Amino acid sequence: MKHLSFEGGIHPGDFKDIAKNHEIKEVLPGDIVLIPLSQHIGAPAIPLVEKGDEVLVGQLIAEAGGFVSANVHSSVSGKVKGIKSSFSTTGFQVQCIEIENNHLYEHVSFDSRLLENVEKEEILERIKNAGVVGMGGAGFPSHVKLAPKNPEAIDCLIVNAAECEPYITADYRCMLEASDEFLLGIEVVLKLFDKAVAYIGIEDNKMDCIALLQDKCKDKDNIKVIPLVTKYPQGGERQLIHAITGRKLNSSMLPNDVGCIVNNVESFIAIKKAVIDGIPAYQRILTLSGDCLQSPGNYLISVGMTHQELIDQTGGFVLTPSKIISGGPMMGFSIFHLDTPFTKTSSSIVCLHEDVVSMCESSVCINCGRCVSVCPSKLVPSRLAKAAENGDQQGFMDYHGLECIECGSCSYVCPAKKHLKQSISNAKKQIIAKNRGKK
Repeated sequence: MKHLSFEGGIHPGDFKDIAKNHEIKEVLPGDIVLIPLSQHIGAPAIPLVEKGDEVLVGQLIAEAGGFVSANVHSSVSGKVKGIKSSFSTTGFQVQCIEIENNHLYEHVSFDSRLLENVEKEEILERIKNAGVVGMGGAGFPSHVKLAPKNPEAIDCLIVNAAECEPYITADYRCMLEASDEFLLGIEVVLKLFDKAVAYIGIEDNKMDCIALLQDKCKDKDNIKVIPLVTKYPQGGERQLIHAITGRKLNSSMLPNDVGCIVNNVESFIAIKKAVIDGIPAYQRILTLSGDCLQSPGNYLISVGMTHQELIDQTGGFVLTPSKIISGGPMMGFSIFHLDTPFTKTSSSIVCLHEDVVSMCESSVCINCGRCVSVCPSKLVPSRLAKAAENGDQQGFMDYHGLECIECGSCSYVCPAKKHLKQSISNAKKQIIAKNRGKK
């Protein structure tokens, strides 16, 4: 079978060997958890508990604060100490429910169902109640994504199993160790869309996953496993849709505008747990990787425990890190505070002994065109960056700057080491904020 791809992109070292062969292990939180009210795109959740309340694992402790918002559940049993602010991985302060863990892990009663016994409306309701959000990083509430205006027009359910960011292997381990749960989650979502076929897009550096899932899907007419060329950003939403279906969308469109719904591997597992097992989203699997850790690997963690706790419980550092990144090294956030709590969207931590990016001094653009050749959106990043640096918002718009997906491929190949992606990202934020202010 031909392995599909898109135009542009880069081939950075993947460094996946550091963690890929480590089976998923559970790490429990310490004496205190800080559960953020903002773990998703949209309005923060509204607290339902007060200081002194006793809570159980899986108990609803904050309800969605708007249409685009998600419920929040406790990941431990214990006593609420109050509500306090904490740094998020992006450096902003967020409100968190602080709970003293009694380490008993007593949980609420989970209400299970068989797939054949749940109707469409109940599927969406159970996903909403469970607080499931996109677990690939964006955090879009799943009950909103899975309820498009015209569900009859959806004919493609795209499963983003590319995992193209270097170092990250959590989806890879999920597909190997929880393949039945993963496929059942896909079948749950397929039940919402009568015409849809599911396409699981996996990069060809995971041939064991491809073989395993092809074997399990050989008798399923509505689930196809699609090998993809290993290339960054193969898992970009627009790139994935185009590679698998040939359909194109721009920044003003959503995937459902071209008949597609896109979700990642762990989101489908969370949907299975919500709909079939009745278990809310209060845990997730993430990759801990990099060259300065005692025990890199893939860990099942609880929402509300901190980065510091995970690193301590897995043996700590063997070398002093110069940079710690939440998410992948291409699109993640460099963090300065390890007491930051994990959320439903925390996919990985990468701890690097050397910060090679900060060692590079940028120089003038030599107009080599490399940034153009790798741009998956077919833009001219050097011109966009120049417009951004000059404060030329109209010029930035004229060069279609809002179509940039901020993958960082341009910065990676730039021989002048210019911070192209950062300049473009800043300009996009300013223009989007300005446009919102006009409404």
